[in-house]
Amino acid sequence: MNGKRLFQIVLITCSLASLAFVPWNIISIWIAPLPDTVQQQLEQGLEHGFDGAIAYIDEAGQPPQLLAAGWNNRKDKIPADPHAYFKIASISKLYIAVAVAKLINQQVLHQDDTLADLLPAVANKIENADTIALRMLVQHRSGIYNYSDNPDFPWDNPPDNQGALALFINKPSNFPPDSDYEYSNSNYLLLGAIMDRALGYSHHQFIQQQIVQPLGLTHTFSLLKEVNLEDVTSGYFQGYEPDIKGNDFVNPGGSMVATAEDVGIFIRALNDGSLLTDSEQTIYSSLYQYGHTGLLPGYSSIARYHKDIDAVVVLLVNTNGGDSWSILEIVYQRIVDILLRHKQAS
Repeated sequence: MNGKRLFQIVLITCSLASLAFVPWNIISIWIAPLPDTVQQQLEQGLEHGFDGAIAYIDEAGQPPQLLAAGWNNRKDKIPADPHAYFKIASISKLYIAVAVAKLINQQVLHQDDTLADLLPAVANKIENADTIALRMLVQHRSGIYNYSDNPDFPWDNPPDNQGALALFINKPSNFPPDSDYEYSNSNYLLLGAIMDRALGYSHHQFIQQQIVQPLGLTHTFSLLKEVNLEDVTSGYFQGYEPDIKGNDFVNPGGSMVATAEDVGIFIRALNDGSLLTDSEQTIYSSLYQYGHTGLLPGYSSIARYHKDIDAVVVLLVNTNGGDSWSILEIVYQRIVDILLRHKQAS
């Protein structure tokens, strides 16, 4: 047997062995024939572990679609409601990044202001505070330890802002400022505090006045306490039976509650230039991304604009744990593929 043939056999053997470690639940949905409609794709997601799913589709030149499948509340057998409120988790970071861009444009803040100058009260408790610039916080390039990675993070009883701060102050930096990228919720907790101090009032109010109200988003809120909990989609974690929608995450960058439609309208406006002035858009483009994912116990979400098909796609699923995130990403991409196929056929 020649060396080339032996290499091929070893490669095939290793590939087959690696498949043994890939959940077949993921493989089966990945290789399944693409359905004809988005609704059918949502139903397939239920077969692979989703309790409920909501999709908002905004294709240019067509009326937006709101679709739902599965349960809003599985215990009481309440069907998924496409108009229900949903914890959008880290999609909230887009709203904060927009608010920062607006404040920079107004010269209330400056991109190169340091954390030590912006929040002197924490300067001696965060390593490199005198060289961490505002823009690095927005871009996740500060090196600050992510508080939700702390093994003591109380997921069943989420901390307030002071409690979250205590989980990362006096922790060593993960890398020198601006030398690397690492997603950290701590960055956005600090951004909320920075905006509160610079404004002299809550950044939540600023977001409502400068982003939410101008877009006519009547179903977008900064905090869970601002809505009737009965109107919020239930949240479930695989292997844990109770509904966990009552867990209240108040920290900036993960606290917002909205409907799928409101999220989709925001994403469209962020991407088509109607939300920001030209100067604000230039600043924002240098700071952050134009779409986002969200993950909190019981809630998984993706909201993005797809330029090739001129469509906004928002997918909200009230299940996580296990392999549910991988399934979410596959279902989301398959929804985009369905829309692309329809566009090519028209």
